[in-house]
Amino acid sequence: MQKFFTIIGGMGTMATESYVHQLNLRTPAHADQEYLNYILVNHATVPDRTDYILDHSQPSPLPSLLEDIKQQSQLRPEFFTLPCNTAHYFYEDLQAATDIPILHMPREAVKEIKRRYPQAKRIGITGTRGTIADKIYEHEVKVAGLEPVLPTPAIEDETMALIYDNIKENNHVDAELYHRILREMVTEQHADLVILGCTELSLAQEREPETEIPTIDGQSVLVDRTLELALKERENISED
Repeated sequence: MQKFFTIIGGMGTMATESYVHQLNLRTPAHADQEYLNYILVNHATVPDRTDYILDHSQPSPLPSLLEDIKQQSQLRPEFFTLPCNTAHYFYEDLQAATDIPILHMPREAVKEIKRRYPQAKRIGITGTRGTIADKIYEHEVKVAGLEPVLPTPAIEDETMALIYDNIKENNHVDAELYHRILREMVTEQHADLVILGCTELSLAQEREPETEIPTIDGQSVLVDRTLELALKERENISED
């Protein structure tokens, strides 16, 4: 197979499934042969990213992720996608291990704010405690000249319960809890919009969509960027 990309997924599996599902839905295809060429690495046994970020005595996900990148690089994909926000803690190490570009989901998500919500200034950030602690989104928001708005400890607790207790453990989205978290980020923290900075939150948005509060869904943006790159490669094949 030529002109393909590789998805480093499995963190978690249902969130990766959501990414792939949205990717296939948005592909402008009317026959089997018009869908995208890609390899999905569903590495479900990668150690928990948040556990390690909060406590470096826990198993590190980096060796597993580096192994995936190095193995797949031998096949020469056009690019990599990494549909796990927290895993971007290791982005620089992963990119240093290959000459093949890795799409940076948080960076692309923050760029989307300027396009869709140019008046927004206070940017609410939701995600795992690992994503909040490692400041992945906070850094990108500041670089963009915007003001990051972090969750309170109570909102963090609710978000972790939704991500781990509901979705990761039971494949269930508590719609009332999900929408309450977003509402609290706006009413209590006074955010102009809320970034969904965890792919489990993206899964929640897919199943129980929020339609009133402005959101930027990191995974959804990654789907769009993936399509843009993959379709561009397809055009290059046609021109050749």
